[in-house]
Amino acid sequence: MRFLLASLLWLISSLSLAQLPINGSAAAEFGAPAFLPVEEAYRIEIEPQQNGDVRVYWRIADGYYLYQHSFDFQLHSEGAAIPLTTQLPTALERTDEFFGEVRVYYQEADVRLQPEASAESARLAVKSQGCADAGLCYPPQTEYFDIDFASGSVTPVAGPGSETTVTSRITPPLDLGSLPYMMLLAFLGGSILNLMPCVFPILSLKVLGFARSNNSERLRHGWLYAAGVVTSFLVVATALIMLQQAGQAIGWGFQLQSPGFVIALAYLFLVMGLSLSGMLQLGSGITDIGSGLAARQGGTGSFFTGVLAVVVASPCTAPLMGTALGFAITQPPAIALAVFFALGAGMAAPLVLLSYSTQARNWMPRPGPWMETMKQLLAFPLYGSALWLFWVAGRQTGVDTMAAALAGGLLLALGLWLWNASLWRRALALGCLALAVTLGLWRAPVDDGGNRMLAQGQVPWSMEAIDTLRASGRPVFVDVTADWCITCIANERAVLHTDEISTAFAEHQVTYMIADWTNYDAAIADFLREHGRTGIPLYVLYPAEASAQPVILPQLLTRKIVLEALRATAPKTDVIASRQ
Repeated sequence: MRFLLASLLWLISSLSLAQLPINGSAAAEFGAPAFLPVEEAYRIEIEPQQNGDVRVYWRIADGYYLYQHSFDFQLHSEGAAIPLTTQLPTALERTDEFFGEVRVYYQEADVRLQPEASAESARLAVKSQGCADAGLCYPPQTEYFDIDFASGSVTPVAGPGSETTVTSRITPPLDLGSLPYMMLLAFLGGSILNLMPCVFPILSLKVLGFARSNNSERLRHGWLYAAGVVTSFLVVATALIMLQQAGQAIGWGFQLQSPGFVIALAYLFLVMGLSLSGMLQLGSGITDIGSGLAARQGGTGSFFTGVLAVVVASPCTAPLMGTALGFAITQPPAIALAVFFALGAGMAAPLVLLSYSTQARNWMPRPGPWMETMKQLLAFPLYGSALWLFWVAGRQTGVDTMAAALAGGLLLALGLWLWNASLWRRALALGCLALAVTLGLWRAPVDDGGNRMLAQGQVPWSMEAIDTLRASGRPVFVDVTADWCITCIANERAVLHTDEISTAFAEHQVTYMIADWTNYDAAIADFLREHGRTGIPLYVLYPAEASAQPVILPQLLTRKIVLEALRATAPKTDVIASRQ
């Protein structure tokens, strides 16, 4: 049986690692830096003027920007400060994740400094800070220049305590001030995650096991479950950080963009369901995975039930999670790991509290035959989840791939059923498992999957189309969604695709754009980062006025929220008509 356990783990890992969401040339350059050195991203020129003014001019690389509020200029001559009048060019207004309403410069920044006293020579200190749209910020930079106003020459020099004029170290700014607030958001978001349909069945199985446990066992299993949840979140965070630092623009749920992982997860749900239904007698060894982890009372089972809960939580994004995760990916690794730790602690907290609460346990029914019936009933949501994941794989890669994966699931079930002490049956079981892996890895020659069928009135997303529509006076609603995102599907069915909201979009002449992130798309990943998000759903409402800032809607929508946003941002019909 231990050998069968190893075979199943090999099956899951083979399918999971088969297709990491690394696209095109990024895979070939996996170890290459993804961001420019700071001196290449922001090329600065200092030009003394004949009238005594100083021009400070930045050439900014595409995809990078400078904060206006970070500018600071100090001019000293012979140890005395010379007051400056600063003339700043018009900047682009935007809502920043950390600084709120800010002004930024793209492409170039042309600043004029007017000294209030003349000098033959002086030292200019220029402070600035910039970020990349891909989600990484540089630390504040201070550069020093000796200016000879008589000759017009400028010499970069090392500042006090510096060995070089400009540092090329790319490290996100440490934001300890926001950390407690973001950790609180992550903790609350993790707690809400337990109510999501992808997590609740797993949690229910563990709660079911508490009915037969004494007080000390409940406490021990509660904390072991918490350790599994937190450890898994830290592992996911580490993978995210490593891939992002290697140049990948990925976010929460990135593993579900790999058809191999989706199929492996479907196989896991299938095995769990069969075990809960009593159709598979896998013995003691196999209970360390799948549903056996949730049903067993051993310490290992409790730990890995937490691991399993995190795995199945990946299609879900709870309220408050988006802001916290968006903050985490722009911070140094230690800060990011702290946020993910808080997320895991929040997800584990309800079960830990249940293990301590005598009153809550008193509400639970007494142990009895009903527990076996409940366990078998919980198998059906797992079967439904497996079917949904097979459908997602079909959407990603085509119906032929989905059919092959379903056949692989059938062979997987047959292989588990065949496994027993008989040597020939074990040989047949291993053959079935090998075929299941083969079919799970197979892809149809013609890949027609992943193309979402758009409803009437919906258009595919692109930034160029947004700019064109807004220039013509039409507001735009962007729905960043994916077939594997349960929260997205729930919002669409309950709110966005209802007749009431569709009518409201038509009345306000809002163009409904779909950004489908079922498969990896670097442009959509960049779009998420521009709006301070690392996961979906993301809903952005662009007012018709090109100068107006877009409005980001909550991750859980109601009809009232959408209607109020439309009324606040969409122009009147007669204004639109006058422009056409």
